[in-house]
Amino acid sequence: MCLLVALPDCGNRKRTNRVNQTKRDYFDEQVAWVLERLPKNVLRILLEVPLHVEDQPSKHLCQELELDDPEELCGCFTGVAYGEGSALSTNVSLPNSITIFRRGIIAESRDENGKIRRSSLRHQIRVTILHELAHLHGMDEEEIGCLGYG
Repeated sequence: MCLLVALPDCGNRKRTNRVNQTKRDYFDEQVAWVLERLPKNVLRILLEVPLHVEDQPSKHLCQELELDDPEELCGCFTGVAYGEGSALSTNVSLPNSITIFRRGIIAESRDENGKIRRSSLRHQIRVTILHELAHLHGMDEEEIGCLGYG
């Protein structure tokens, strides 16, 4: 099926910022549930573009994106979008990949009372994966927002 890699939270982060193992396992189960229900053509793309799951973005990525709070970011596409690369390009880049962040998705899934319903969590995981796949296809934030995945 598709490649799902759950990476431990690493980097120079305070231990209190980590998602505990019980929540991490539950979150990863929900990711698996969402992946099982994605359309086959989307799963074919994920065979070629690994999906990583991390607790939160690195300090470096937060600085690069000028984020004050790592919970502001639910996902990140890394690589060259389809149609933007060139076979003649001399730029060396890492392979395309998608990373979703537990803390950002959990924060986005909370209701006004701070509770997280499983359906909301699954919805946000799905939206985040599809959002990042849209970047893979060269779409910008405005175009993705028009599709309802902003």
